[in-house]
Amino acid sequence: MDILQAIVLGILQGATEFVPISSSGHLVLVPWLLGWPASGLVFDTIVHWGTLLAVVAYFWKDWWMIISTGLRGLLRRDWSDPRSRLLWLLVLGSVPAALIGYCLEDFFESLFSEPVWVSIFLLVTAALLAASEWMARQVREARDLRWQDALTIGLSQAAAIAPGISRSGATISAGLWRGLERTEAARFSFLLGTPIIFGAGLFQLMDLFAMPNAEAQVSLLAAGFVAAAVSGYVCIWTLLRYLQRGRLYPFAVYCVLAGIFFLLVSLFR
Repeated sequence: MDILQAIVLGILQGATEFVPISSSGHLVLVPWLLGWPASGLVFDTIVHWGTLLAVVAYFWKDWWMIISTGLRGLLRRDWSDPRSRLLWLLVLGSVPAALIGYCLEDFFESLFSEPVWVSIFLLVTAALLAASEWMARQVREARDLRWQDALTIGLSQAAAIAPGISRSGATISAGLWRGLERTEAARFSFLLGTPIIFGAGLFQLMDLFAMPNAEAQVSLLAAGFVAAAVSGYVCIWTLLRYLQRGRLYPFAVYCVLAGIFFLLVSLFR
């Protein structure tokens, strides 16, 4: 991989992490289609940390409020304020992905080398997006969330460990299915992704330090990181404004077309 490819993949990661079309799927399929060398799990993790920086930078006020009120509620044993419950709902929602990712790491990692399966999972993402819009009620806000909602959305995030199933798409769809307003579902999705992206990145950093040629990859990793952070921030801003009026159907159509295209290429190549 050269520096230009690293920047392109970083931009792709930042754009597709929050737009519900699967960042992991695109990081597998685009280099495969163009004949680029596989980016590798370490590079994928570092650019995910770029999107982590983007979401923390965008929602830093929210995170400050969530952490401060959550700890205050714990100390006072008072959960009457919905904001004080949000921290623990995010913790609960992060547990399924953390457990499944840890226990089935080798299985999910093997899927990153299977373009056919990634293409099929893009079609699954399309089905989730379309079905959630069709069933959406949009009658609740984030302050109405209960532990059952957080666990349901967390389970959908765990399913999105498979490349091709969009994390944001799966969690936003689950939020809509639980009756959340569209922008509220997206906001909770982005917040919920923060700890799992951080945890995965921290875990994979050990692999980076163990690599014999790690120093040679610093420039590539830095370029991908910055590109992902910038494009990710822009996409968060854009998507939240789009979802105030727009629906998820265009993203479902894109996933269908992309899934069929890559599936045909993989079958006939």
